[in-house]
Amino acid sequence: MAAKDLIIDFSEYNLNHIVADLEEIRRYNPQRYEMEQLTAIVYDDSERNISVGYKDIGENEFWIRGHMPGMPLMPGVVMCEAAAQLCAYHTQKHDLIGAEMVGFGGLDEVRFRGVIVPGDRLVIVAQLTKVRRGSLLKSRFQEFVRESLVCEGSITGIPIPVDSIPKRNHP
Repeated sequence: MAAKDLIIDFSEYNLNHIVADLEEIRRYNPQRYEMEQLTAIVYDDSERNISVGYKDIGENEFWIRGHMPGMPLMPGVVMCEAAAQLCAYHTQKHDLIGAEMVGFGGLDEVRFRGVIVPGDRLVIVAQLTKVRRGSLLKSRFQEFVRESLVCEGSITGIPIPVDSIPKRNHP
């Protein structure tokens, strides 16, 4: 990938400099258990609206047994979920949409360009490109394994009407 096409140059962030660990991410994102798709945030720039995080892919991910048996590949939908969670973290941390919760509104121009397997570190880069407070936001994202592009696209986020969703007690 040409450097001019990168959201942020690899030299601008340090994967060993964690700015938000899992507990900090949980302050802003509601996903838990198998659905937590971020390990850490390593860069969060509110002026340029760029965030960088990663997901360390372990041997016990919920999808390994069935996708694909004997050849575990991270599903594309989970790759997109990881990007959405990074976008949601940035949006909620900086109160950009003015909602208690932000959720998936859509995906555009998503392309899968490589595979992710157990033992990989999936690095996710996202940049907010449009905000309509109280209505929606748009972000573009890129995902890398060892600086090789594996996925890219655009995400739309929308406010979730938390008060209208029935709550249930689950483990």
